[in-house]
Amino acid sequence: MTVTAPPMGANSDHKTRSVGVEVEFAGLPPRETANLVSELFGGTIQVDSPHRLHVGETRWGEFGIELDTQYAHPDDAVLNEHESLDSEWARQQRQFRIEFHQKTRELIGDVVTGLVPTEIVCPPVPWDELDTLDQLFDGLREHGAKGTDASLLYGFGLHLNPEVASKDPGYLLSILRAYLLLAAWLREEIKVDITREVLPHANPFPKEYALKILAADYRPDLDNLIDDYLHYNPTRNRELDMLPLFAHLRPDHPHELLHSKLTKPRPTFHYRLPNAQLSEPGWGSVSEWNRWVEVEKLAADRDALSQRCAAYISDQQRPFYQRWADKVQHWWQKRR
Repeated sequence: MTVTAPPMGANSDHKTRSVGVEVEFAGLPPRETANLVSELFGGTIQVDSPHRLHVGETRWGEFGIELDTQYAHPDDAVLNEHESLDSEWARQQRQFRIEFHQKTRELIGDVVTGLVPTEIVCPPVPWDELDTLDQLFDGLREHGAKGTDASLLYGFGLHLNPEVASKDPGYLLSILRAYLLLAAWLREEIKVDITREVLPHANPFPKEYALKILAADYRPDLDNLIDDYLHYNPTRNRELDMLPLFAHLRPDHPHELLHSKLTKPRPTFHYRLPNAQLSEPGWGSVSEWNRWVEVEKLAADRDALSQRCAAYISDQQRPFYQRWADKVQHWWQKRR
């Protein structure tokens, strides 16, 4: 599949924008996954613990591979605990506790392998090299990895982290607006799995927030853009999660969500909507990147974006029964 070029292919330093990719799946344990990554892209395997590994020194950087549950990995608080070790007996006791903790976490990981997903966190990849990264998705399929639709229990997703082309608030707002306008289309295109719809990880934005930021007179500076987002979206669980970007742009912002251990500051959008469609031949990062680029294209077309914003607001001002009739008609046409 051909990689679609975004309207702005370079970042503010005039370098090709990169894309971080994260994917969850079952059927292939972390060690075998790490071997696959190394076979495809070279690099050296580092074992942090039995269910958490890294593959470093690849062409793009370091891949992280692990079971996606904290209980399968040693707790740093236990490993790094400080206490008085003024006797040999105290040192032996501490060593015994650490070894017991590590063995217990390893056993938990062995038990839940197959029940919780393996996750690969890829290093930033230039957008025009995503087709090369898709060798990984082909390899996962060939080695028996299972995606979202393999079981009702598999609420697995693929996340894209496209590097921002600019840190200007006008640009960031245009992306948010375009995403809100295309969110329903994206959900239809992706056919978001019912398991993932039920889980909270990629919830839609509230209508109140959409109406606020789509208004023609909404022209915030960066601080107001962040504050309004946090007011209407005090959660990580949005289909387009802006918290990592806002934490990067305003590291001194007081809101607790921007300082959460789970919020990793980075100059990227965090797009969480896609399923992990590993059962679908040819599916991979390029498929989902090409859909994402439609958001960037609309954001770059000022006239079209303005018209779509106005149309959305006008539609929301119609009586409920009229909008409901349109939805029923749309649903019926899809069934025919």
